[in-house]
Amino acid sequence: MHVSDNEDLGGPPKHKVHNAIIMGFDKSSTTAMNTTTASSISLDKDNKREVFGWSMYDWANSAFSTTVVAVFLGPYLSGLADAVAKANATTTVLLFGIPLAPSSIFSYATSLSVLLQVFFLPLLGAIADYSNLRKRMMFIFATAGAIATIAFFGVTGGLWWLGALLYIIANLAFGASIVFYNSFLGDIASAGRRDFVSSHGFALGYLGGGILLLLNIILFFARGQLGIDASLATRINLASAGVWWLLFSQVTFQRLRNRAAARQLPPGSSYVRVGISQLRETFKEVRHYPHTIAYLLAYLVYNDGIQTVISQAAVFGSEELKLDLGVLSAVVLMIQFVAFGGSYLFDRIARRIGAKRAIMISLVVWAGLTIYAFGFLYTATQFFALGAILALVLGGSQALSRSLFSQMIPKGRESEFFSFYEISERGTSWMGPLVFGLVNQFTGSLRLAILSLIAFFIVGIVLLWRANTDRAIKEASA
Repeated sequence: MHVSDNEDLGGPPKHKVHNAIIMGFDKSSTTAMNTTTASSISLDKDNKREVFGWSMYDWANSAFSTTVVAVFLGPYLSGLADAVAKANATTTVLLFGIPLAPSSIFSYATSLSVLLQVFFLPLLGAIADYSNLRKRMMFIFATAGAIATIAFFGVTGGLWWLGALLYIIANLAFGASIVFYNSFLGDIASAGRRDFVSSHGFALGYLGGGILLLLNIILFFARGQLGIDASLATRINLASAGVWWLLFSQVTFQRLRNRAAARQLPPGSSYVRVGISQLRETFKEVRHYPHTIAYLLAYLVYNDGIQTVISQAAVFGSEELKLDLGVLSAVVLMIQFVAFGGSYLFDRIARRIGAKRAIMISLVVWAGLTIYAFGFLYTATQFFALGAILALVLGGSQALSRSLFSQMIPKGRESEFFSFYEISERGTSWMGPLVFGLVNQFTGSLRLAILSLIAFFIVGIVLLWRANTDRAIKEASA
C-alpha cells in the first residue's frame, strides 16, 4: 500500500506542507516564529519517508556495535597482544612503559575513547546547535568512523596498539555521529510517537547488525574452503562493518532534513569560540532543569553497566568460559534477532505502565543477569540462555531511555544535551569498562569483574526512581 510522504505513522494522513515553508525556515534570521511557520513544522513531523531514513542510520552503524565491538575486535586484539607477551616470556605487554594485561586492552581503549568524548562531544554539540550544521557534522563523523573501521584490515602481527588506536578513533567518531543522530528525534517525531520511533530505530539496528554478523560468521567458518586463515577472515569482517556503515548511512543523509538554514558566524569569530560560549551559557542555564539532570545522572550510571556487559561479554566468554569464536558469534547473532522483537515488546509495555517504569523493570533483570553470570554461568548452553534474556531487555532499556530523554530537552539545545547523554551511550561507556578492567587485572578473576557491574544497576535504579521525569518534561516545555 502506498503511503504519502506526510502520512503520520500509525495515524491519519496529515495535510501536505509546501517544501518552501520548511526549507526556507531560518531561525537565525528571526527572533520568533509566526503561527503559520510553527504549525507547518509541527505538521511535518512523523513523515514516514524521513523517519525511515533516520532509522536507517541505526541499521548502518549497528554493524560497528555488533561485528566490531561485541564479537571480533576484543578477542582479536587480546590474541595479538597475548602473542606478543608470550614471545617476550611475560604476561603483559608494554605501552609507553606501562604494563597492560592483554585481556584488559580492549576495555582500556573503550574507557580512553569515552574520556575523549567527555571533552569533545559537549563542544561539538554546542557548535551544532548554534550553527544548525547537525546533518553535515553527522556526515563528517560517520564517514571518519567508517574509514577508521575499514582500516582494521591492516592490523596484524604485533600491531595490537594500532588496532587499539583505530578503535579509539572509530568509537569517538561513532559517539559524535550518534549525538547528532539522536538530536533529530524530536524534530522528526511527535511526543506521542517517540517511544515507537525510537524503538523502531533500535529494532532496525539489531536487524541490520544481525544480518551483517550472519554474513561474517558464514565467512569465518567457510575460511578453509576459501583458502584464508582466521586472521584474514577476522580482518575482512572488521573492515566489512566500516563498508556497511559507510554505504547504508547514505540513505539517512539523503532523506533526513535540517529544519533551519546554516547560521553565519559573527565577524572575526570561529565555530570553536562560539561553541565554547554557547556551552558556557548552557552550564549557566542548567540549574533551570534539575529534573532533567537527575534523569541524565541515572542514565549515565545504569547505561554504563549495560554497555560494559555488551562490550565485555565476548572477552568473558572466550577467556573465562573458553568458548570459541564460532559460539560467541552465534550467541551475539541470536541476541540481535531476539532484541529486534524485544524493542517492540518494551514499546508495548511502556504504553501500559509508562516508559520510566518499563526501564526500571529492565534494570532489575540486568542486575539479575550479573549475579547469574558470576555464580552460575559455566557452559555454552547457559551462555545462550543468558543471552536470550539479555536480548529481551536490551532494546527496550535503550530505546525507551532515548525517547524519554528527548522530551526533557529545551528547544534549540538538542545536540548539546544529547552530547551529555551520548557520553555513556552504547559502546562508549568509560566507568564500567575501567572498573571491569581494574578488577580483572588486580584479582585475576573475570567473574568478580562482571559481578562488580551490579553496582551500576542498583545505583541506577535508585537514581531513576527518584528522578521526576514528568517535572523534567514540563521544565523543558516551559
